[in-house]
Amino acid sequence: MAQNAQKLGAVSRRRTGPSAWLAAPALLFFGLFAIVPMFGVLYFSLVSWDGMGEMKWTGFGNWEEVFSDDTSLNAMRLTLIIMVVTWLIQTPLSLLLGVFMAGKQRYRALMSVLYFLPLLFSSAAIGIGFKAMLDPSFGIGAAIPFLSQDWLGSEELALWTIMFVISWTFVPFHSLLYQAGVRQIPISMYEAAKVDGAGAVRQFFSITLPQLKYTIITSSTLMLVGALTYFDLFFVMTQGGPVNATRILPLDMYLTGFRSFQMGKASAIAVILIVVGLALSLGLNRMSGASKMESQMEGV
Repeated sequence: MAQNAQKLGAVSRRRTGPSAWLAAPALLFFGLFAIVPMFGVLYFSLVSWDGMGEMKWTGFGNWEEVFSDDTSLNAMRLTLIIMVVTWLIQTPLSLLLGVFMAGKQRYRALMSVLYFLPLLFSSAAIGIGFKAMLDPSFGIGAAIPFLSQDWLGSEELALWTIMFVISWTFVPFHSLLYQAGVRQIPISMYEAAKVDGAGAVRQFFSITLPQLKYTIITSSTLMLVGALTYFDLFFVMTQGGPVNATRILPLDMYLTGFRSFQMGKASAIAVILIVVGLALSLGLNRMSGASKMESQMEGV
C-alpha cells in the first residue's frame, strides 16, 4: 500500500509539475501587460496630469469630478443602454442563426458564408462604409427616398443607428459560437425526442436551449463586456455627436484624455470600465455555475 501511494504521488507530481511551468510564460506576460498597467492606471486616476507636465497628487478629486460631470454621467447611461439593447438584439438573432447553420440543409453552407462576411472586415472599415452609405446627401437615401434620413446627425436616431451597425457586425461571430455549441449536442437526444413525438419547436426549447446554457453565458459575457470596449465604430461614425448623443464611456475616456488633456480623469474612467467588466464576467460565471465544470451531457 505504501509503495502504491508513493507511485501515485510521483505520478501526481509529474502531472502537475510541468503544467505549472508551461503556464509560467503566459502568466508572466499577463502580469507585465495587464496587471502592471492596471496598477499604473489606478495611480494616474489619483493625480492631476495633462500628459506632459508634472503630476500633482489630487487623491479622489478625479473620481469626484467624474461622478459630478453631466457628460460622464450621460456617457455611463448611454453605455448601459448599449449593453442592454445590443444584447437583446444579438442574442436571439445569433441563437436562431446558429441553430439554423448547424443543420444539414443543402443551402446551409452558402448561407453560412454570407452570414460570416462581416467578420472579414475591421470595425473601422465597417464604420467608414456605413457612414458613407447613411450620408443624407449621397448615401442610400438618395436612391431610396424612404431611407432619406439624417441617421447619424439626429440626436434621436444616431445611437440606434450605431446599435444596428454593432449588431450587424457581431451577430455572425456569436452565431458561430452557437453553431459550434449545437453540433456538440448528441443526436441521440433528438432521436429520442422524435420517438416521443416531440416536434421541432419542442425539441428546441426542451433540448437545444438547455444544452446551450454555457454557450449562452459565454456569448452574453462577450457581448456585455465587449460593449465596454466599443470605441472605433463610435469614433469613426460620429465622434460622440451630435451633442454627445453617442458619447459612450470608452469614447468619453479618449476625448477626456487626448482632447481635453485630463489624463487623471480619463484614468478614473478607465478604472470604472475595468471594474465593471470584471464584475460582469465574474458575476455571470458564478450565476451560471460554470465554475463547477459539470458536463452538460452527464448521463447520456
